[in-house]
Amino acid sequence: MRIEMKLGEYQKLKVIKKVEFGVYLAEHEGDETRVLLPQKQVPADAKLGDEIEVFLYKDSKDRIIATTNQPKLTLGGLAVLEVAEIGKIGAFLDWGLEKDLFLPYKEMTKKVQPGDEVLVTLYIDKSRRLCASMKKLYDLMRTDSPYKKGDTVNGRIYEFGHDFGTFVAVDDCYSAMIPAHEDCSHLQIGDVIEAKVTGVKPDGKLDITMREKAYLQMDADAEKVMEVIEEFAGVLPFTDKASPEVIMRETGLSKNAFKRAVGRLYKERRIEITERAIRKL
Repeated sequence: MRIEMKLGEYQKLKVIKKVEFGVYLAEHEGDETRVLLPQKQVPADAKLGDEIEVFLYKDSKDRIIATTNQPKLTLGGLAVLEVAEIGKIGAFLDWGLEKDLFLPYKEMTKKVQPGDEVLVTLYIDKSRRLCASMKKLYDLMRTDSPYKKGDTVNGRIYEFGHDFGTFVAVDDCYSAMIPAHEDCSHLQIGDVIEAKVTGVKPDGKLDITMREKAYLQMDADAEKVMEVIEEFAGVLPFTDKASPEVIMRETGLSKNAFKRAVGRLYKERRIEITERAIRKL
């Protein structure tokens, strides 16, 4: 009887044979499919017929091997892992086992460096090898977060959806998004941010913002607009009647935030507004 070994997962297997360099494990006595648990991993009191829970992966010679060590990531899961080194065809991540986990270049969403921490999932490639991926994490995010509107959360940027917004893994596991109208051009994949929950969707996904409430944010936005006016030599060649795209491109603000900031500056008599421009006073 041939039993499939569950690569990348935990599996309870029985000790069916003892050898000098470890023990062989299988689902049942007499199974053709068996896997080695190296001697240094074998529990001191293990005997024939004992059941041991092990994690299955491949060694440097591409052979399936068992370990009683606990990896930081299992098949289809999510984990933040540190980049150990960079190779010719990808990076290698420390996932708590003797052999580092391979992250192919084609599975990266940004170029990584040794020491970087990256949010990844574990998958089996076409060659039946375990590999890490920074892609397709959205469907793996949990939607049962304990957070509610108004809560402050920490999250990691994992994808830019552009038309939809910026995707964030709150606590490295919960699904969240910063809306598309909010400027995230200063952020990169992997950045950890602090944000506020603005809403919880019916399916449990979080809407978040890095901006303060409008009345708190206005001062910062007003100063930002003044800096932009200075960059234009004191005359901004458009007003709050410009398109949202132009305003976002030049100031990094949504049209509503820009209008509030301009209103604040006008009230403070720091600017004058003409039909086609905003001038510094």
